[in-house]
Amino acid sequence: MKTTISEVKKHEGEVVTIGAWLANKRSSGKIAFLQLRDGTGFMQAVVAKNDVSEEVFQLAKDMTQESSMYITGTIVEDKRSPLGFEMQVNDIELIHEAVDYPITPKEHGTEFLMDHRHLWLRSKKQHAVMKIRNEIIRATYQFFNDNGYVKIDPPILTGSSAEGTTELFHTKYFDEEAYLSQSGQLYMEAAAMAFGKVFSFGPTFRAEKSKTRRHLIEFWMIEPEMAFVNHEESLEIQEQYVSFVVQSVLENCRLELNILERDTAKLEQIKAPFPRISYDDAIDLLKEKGFTDIEWGEDFGAPHETAIAESFDKPVFIINYPKDIKAFYMKPHPEREEVVLCADLIAPEGYGEIIGGSQRIDDLELMKQRYEEHGLTGQAYEWYLELSKYGSVPHSGFGLGLERTVAWLAGVDHVRETIPFPRLLNRLYP
Repeated sequence: MKTTISEVKKHEGEVVTIGAWLANKRSSGKIAFLQLRDGTGFMQAVVAKNDVSEEVFQLAKDMTQESSMYITGTIVEDKRSPLGFEMQVNDIELIHEAVDYPITPKEHGTEFLMDHRHLWLRSKKQHAVMKIRNEIIRATYQFFNDNGYVKIDPPILTGSSAEGTTELFHTKYFDEEAYLSQSGQLYMEAAAMAFGKVFSFGPTFRAEKSKTRRHLIEFWMIEPEMAFVNHEESLEIQEQYVSFVVQSVLENCRLELNILERDTAKLEQIKAPFPRISYDDAIDLLKEKGFTDIEWGEDFGAPHETAIAESFDKPVFIINYPKDIKAFYMKPHPEREEVVLCADLIAPEGYGEIIGGSQRIDDLELMKQRYEEHGLTGQAYEWYLELSKYGSVPHSGFGLGLERTVAWLAGVDHVRETIPFPRLLNRLYP
């Protein structure tokens, strides 16, 4: 019977066959221990000389790292194993012998591993990170589907910028200018006016020449947009969503979190509601913590976000930023024209901003004023202005950066390990 490593718990005491690769091995005398991987997980197979033919035992001793095989044996319980089971081998059929596999069990430098990212993904820790990424995506779809959202796919090639920045990748769209999308948000607002509650999940691109551990050139965003939802209601949805994702990872990725030696006690605390602090109070807090040069009206960098997060055990919302440092589409605070109804959600443990969101402007005259202030003239933005013209309603939305969220939940230091093939300032290979 063919099965997979993730399913062996259903076959205790049975003889099964698994298609696998050899991740590592050790042997002593009359026994060989093979560390197998099959894409679904990792498991030890024990080859005893007395239980197999001479040829099979010799094959087990000689097999090289990352060689592929069909391996057959009995599944038995092993409480010392992270999986809880191992295989007592009866037979091995070699499929392909790998020669001189470049990533050995010894230590390798980051650049070497990144050059061999297509192979590094096979390692146990990288596999665990990707499984956690997959669970975040799965839980995201479950949360929004269960709560009545419709998934809408915004375009990747656009004729305008979502946030009015210069950090865009330009390309030619036949005989006109186009850009790689930095956010699907404007299109999601249009979709919300048609479907009520929507979300997107797709790649976004920022031509930002940054080398920090929190930045990628290409990354994935989850962007919900909601008609008839105000800022306060949006904050509640955000904290419910993040709480749901964290608890799903804790429930379904225990093995992976253990492989990564993640302190899960800190994640167990992540349940709604989350604390909130105004931008004004955040400035005061930073001054108390020694950031004496920070002035009202300045945006926060990574050290500022980390310092603020240190005061809380959960993610913290920083709300009501100054209008001048936020995007043109954010709705002004009804009692303070100089700030907007927005929030950044800062993850604990120094992982920085994982969500940015706001209530959107729904007044046509104010939107026209914003267009003038930001120089958003011409046909490229005309369609977005029409959203405020035809049946405008209060609406809000947010965007969650997938890779930063993976880094936080997996306890990974650098976002380059949270995406299968990272695009960095100095890296377009492999």
